[in-house]
Amino acid sequence: MHQVLLAEDNKLNQVVAAGTLQKLGYAVHIVDGGVDAVEAYRQQTFDVVLMDIMMPDMDGYQATAEIRAIERERGTATPIIGLSARAMEGDREIALEAGLNDYLTKPLREDDLRGALERWIGAPVVSH
Repeated sequence: MHQVLLAEDNKLNQVVAAGTLQKLGYAVHIVDGGVDAVEAYRQQTFDVVLMDIMMPDMDGYQATAEIRAIERERGTATPIIGLSARAMEGDREIALEAGLNDYLTKPLREDDLRGALERWIGAPVVSH
């Protein structure tokens, strides 16, 4: 089963995203902020990271930069998909320039999330 790291500081958004991920067949590990996301990434292997952009302790851009530094040390690369309520012109481009692989706006729509996950890590592996 694909392992997803969800970095999201809003509890309601955590519940909604985790429920959708589980419904789609992905395992989810939830952290409350950027600092915790970096630490979780250091300790465990994930197939993809869903990174909220606006978090109080360390924003998604800073956390992505830290994760990218860890990857350079390890010689690995993990897709990071930014999540943001901002849907202004240029926000997606800023996220991609900051090292994120993709960018989704909140509230997350199941079809958008499914499409992004399948694009970056493939369909969920279903165990029987």
